Amino acid sequence: MKKLVIFFLLLCIIIAWGCTSKEQSTKIELEFWHAMGGPLGDALTKLVNEFNETHPNIHINEISMGRYQALSQKLMAAIVANTQPDMAQAYEAWIAKFIEGNALVPVEKFINEPNGLSQEELDDFYPVFIKSSTFDDTMYAFPFNKSVRVMYYNKDMFYRNGLDINKPPATWDEFITVGKKLTQDRDGDGKIDQWGTTFATNAWQFENCLLEAGGQLMNETLTEPLFNSKYGVEALDYLSGQLNKSKIAYLSTGYDGQNDFLASKVGMVEGSSVSMVYLHKGGIPFNLGMGAVPYFRTKKSLVSGTNIVIFKDDKDPQQEEKQKACWEFIKWFTSPKQTAHWSNMTYYMPVRKSAIEDEETQAKFKKYPGLKSVFDQLLNAEVEPQTDAWFETRKLLEEQVIEAVFRNQIGAQEALDNLADKMREILRDE
Repeated sequence: MKKLVIFFLLLCIIIAWGCTSKEQSTKIELEFWHAMGGPLGDALTKLVNEFNETHPNIHINEISMGRYQALSQKLMAAIVANTQPDMAQAYEAWIAKFIEGNALVPVEKFINEPNGLSQEELDDFYPVFIKSSTFDDTMYAFPFNKSVRVMYYNKDMFYRNGLDINKPPATWDEFITVGKKLTQDRDGDGKIDQWGTTFATNAWQFENCLLEAGGQLMNETLTEPLFNSKYGVEALDYLSGQLNKSKIAYLSTGYDGQNDFLASKVGMVEGSSVSMVYLHKGGIPFNLGMGAVPYFRTKKSLVSGTNIVIFKDDKDPQQEEKQKACWEFIKWFTSPKQTAHWSNMTYYMPVRKSAIEDEETQAKFKKYPGLKSVFDQLLNAEVEPQTDAWFETRKLLEEQVIEAVFRNQIGAQEALDNLADKMREILRDE
């Protein structure tokens, strides 16, 4: 009898071990490349770990490349060598190249399957994010980490100077007026030691101002630059005027402007919504205000950030299962609950409208009343041109145009016309 009991115990152990081995052998391993680091990387790791724990048949190995440039280079090289990951972050210009190389599986394929999304669920996504993921009427990607520009301001400095702490400047003219009031020589030594604002050479800031003035970066067919219109000139003149005309600003580099803002040497700064994470990391020694960036003719905003894509690998016998597992993660990550959680940890924008009703999001709206106006910018937002030609031109915009105009080395119209000619050459060479 004793031997029989031992036999049955051993049999149960063998069966259990066999089941475990089978589960382990059927677990789908995925490789996910991204560029998140620091607190943003920590937030992503937290969510990936949560997904792995709640999806026992899928395991995501996330690999950070640290910087977007490194991610881009490694993805391009991996595609050539057929060693690409299962999924990755990607800017629109990269996606256009991946599509040309037939390297992607359109996410739309999975949206339309039984485990996809209903039309009601799709309608819950902000239209700008659907647009940023769509190429030639096909949704190749899905929104991942998206941000908008924000105006941060020092409420204590506003109060000391008789300004309404709950009413930041809403227009370009109001911004200049408030900036003049905040720009002061406080110690009487003949030098400004408190500034209205500061900014670095930043293409995104110019792009945003161009849209606010009523302009566009390129035509609808992406065959002709439009940034050298009167609207582009107005955008550059507005920014350079803060340095050279109203003199409410100085040109900063790197994180110097953000640090001076935290040191109360500057009253207002524009930045990404994600800047909030780093402001908190540095410690905010005053009452912080935030709001939508001031506008001119239109309240348009330019969204920045990447999408997530799924790669093909025809040589992998598990390709179909892996692609479906990638979609499972994407669907989970962009669900109302998870996109709200991601936003609340990182200050990236939630990709779905219903996420605004999340309790934690509503609590942040109460803490920072202006944050709601930041989110509302998504209702009238645009994306950058989805072409590699713009990606190349954008670098030239920062390197050869904006700073030269800021330093009075060339006029805005001439600088933008020169850049438009260079872009036409890039377009011809494509």
